[in-house]
Amino acid sequence: MNAITDLAAPRRFKLEERAPASSFAEERLHRKQRLAATFRLFARYGFDQGLAGHVTARDPEFPEQFWINPLARHFSQIRVSDLQLVDHEGNILVGDRPINNAGFTIHSAIHAARPDVIAAAHTHSTYGKAFSTLGRLLDPLTQDACAFYEDHAVFDPFTGVVLDESEGVRLAETLGSRKALILQNHGLLTVGPTVEAAAWWFIAMDNAAHTQLLADAAGKTRPVAHDIARHTASQTGTHRGGAFSFQPLWEMIVAAEPDLLD
Repeated sequence: MNAITDLAAPRRFKLEERAPASSFAEERLHRKQRLAATFRLFARYGFDQGLAGHVTARDPEFPEQFWINPLARHFSQIRVSDLQLVDHEGNILVGDRPINNAGFTIHSAIHAARPDVIAAAHTHSTYGKAFSTLGRLLDPLTQDACAFYEDHAVFDPFTGVVLDESEGVRLAETLGSRKALILQNHGLLTVGPTVEAAAWWFIAMDNAAHTQLLADAAGKTRPVAHDIARHTASQTGTHRGGAFSFQPLWEMIVAAEPDLLD
């Protein structure tokens, strides 16, 4: 083949799966590093809002315990060493700072109800909050939005800050086996079998909400047809794809802010 033919020949690339961790300690460090990176990224996306917002990661050795951010620590400053370990009774096992009570209630219920969930993310992002006031699901308006087609629900009605255990249980029941929720008059929540997937789905869902708000304001939209949206969801909405989508963000934030690994 000549050079032009070579350039035109199709090339297929295969993303490599991460090798399994060799110990609980190695897997714990992996999850905590991605969790700290998630907070740094969320700060850059503007997902920080006062004391609100929390992302958690289940501990690999003690699955009834999970790592969470300390209260009042700005997302942009969180390091691996700042993360705190809590159990389902609310006992802080590692760390000496308070945690967000609503965050504990929400995440404890989700981790208890969904053994498959390793991480969960919820913040008061601007576009997520704005879209949550509409009381509706995301439409399959774009290829990216199709990732959430038939895989998210609306948690309704809003009853105030989620502090009561029964509200956490109701939230987890509404989530069911899905990867995302729109919390009425509140914001967005995403989950995943890896920290990377849960973090990426939050970023992607907020972007989809932003896109739909813009499109609805511009005029009458033309959603993707049901069968095509469902097919596209099977291509773009996998947790494996979500984890891979997080990888370039991980590489960027670690290169720019290596102190997050401390």
